[in-house]
Order: sequence, then structure tokens, then C-alpha cells
Amino acid sequence: MSDKRIELAVLDMAGTTVADGGLVLRAFDAAATAAGIPAQGPEREAATDYVVRTMGQSKIAVFRAILGDEDRAQQANRAFEAAYDEFAADATPIPGAAEAITRLRGAGIKVALTTGFSRGTQDRLLDALAWHEIADLTLCPAEAGRGRPYPDMVLTALLRLGAGAVDRVAVLGDTASDIETGLAAGARVVAGTLTGAHTEDRLREAGATHIVPSVVEFADLLLAELP
Repeated sequence: MSDKRIELAVLDMAGTTVADGGLVLRAFDAAATAAGIPAQGPEREAATDYVVRTMGQSKIAVFRAILGDEDRAQQANRAFEAAYDEFAADATPIPGAAEAITRLRGAGIKVALTTGFSRGTQDRLLDALAWHEIADLTLCPAEAGRGRPYPDMVLTALLRLGAGAVDRVAVLGDTASDIETGLAAGARVVAGTLTGAHTEDRLREAGATHIVPSVVEFADLLLAELP
């Protein structure tokens, strides 16, 4: 690694710091039904496959791509958020996540939590976990400009939290979209975690600089370079 110290860690939520447990796909099923996608057959299968491949991206952007119609996409997105908000009450952290975030901040590394969800849904997760004070910043796509795989959330975090340069930033996520975002932003560490949606092979194919079992080992990785 460079001798320049990491100053900012940008961490995904669902699948990375928050256990997903299939909640996204359950909420998508409700959204697909609301949008009129048949419960069985090739249309539903293709839509589900697209959701899995684009995990981590802005949900409204995903629905626009699947449905090709703004009204149906908005309807699906509302249904998704309503379903996920209901499920979010049962959300649990990835084991050791809160402690890992606390360790990073205690060492002087600022932490931003990012998501592909709306602000309302992100807040439901933060409420369920009592995490409103755990990070230096929380961001959703609408607050940064564009969602993943664009670099906007990482760069917004850098600007708001005052990191010195993109090579002082580390990114962690469980999807190829997380990796693509970190690389597009120029982060020095763009790590994939094995606690979420995508496999190690998929994360490596996306260009991950590191693969870690969980956010706990990610914290170990960053803290190991400190004096």
C-alpha cells in the first residue's frame, strides 16, 4: 500500500454492514407484483436475474431499466420501499460490524454508510439498528446525484468529510456495483466482502483490490497500516 494513510472508509449497508437475509429479493417480489409482472414465467425470471446482477444500484434506476415506463417504475419503487420498510424492523448487523466501525472511527478514519435505497428506507434501517450516530455520514443516491455504479456517493462523502484525496479513501461492498463505484471514484482500496449478494469470483471480476470475509477483516486491513 501507499504510505498515504486512509482517511475515509465508505461502507455499503445491506449485505456489507447489515445482514440482508434475502430481504431485498422479498421486497422485489412485492414490487414486481405491484407493477404487474406475472408471478411465474420468463418475464419474472428475467426481472429477478437483473435485480440480482445489479444489486447495490439505485432501486428506482433498476425498476426503470426493467419496466421501461416511468409510472410503472415509480409504482414498483413505492411498493418495494413499503415492503422493505416492513421487513427492515427485523434487520440485524453483520456480526462485528458496529465494533469494526467504532474501531475505524476511534483510529481517526471517518466512516460513511451508503446505500442504493431511498433516504426513507435507509432511515428505517438506521432506526432498526439504532445506528443514527454510528457513522460520520450516511448517504443515499438522491443526496449525491447518481447511485452506483457511478462514483457520486464516494466522492460526495470525500467532499463532505474532508478527506485529502481519492487515494486516501477505502470502499467496501458486497456487489460488483460497489466495486465499480469505488474504482470509478479512484479509491485506493476497493474491497469486496463475502457476506452479501455476490461471490468472490464476481467481485474479483469486477476489479476488487481485496477480498475480505467481512467488514471486521476490512477494518483490520485498514488499521494494519497505521503507525
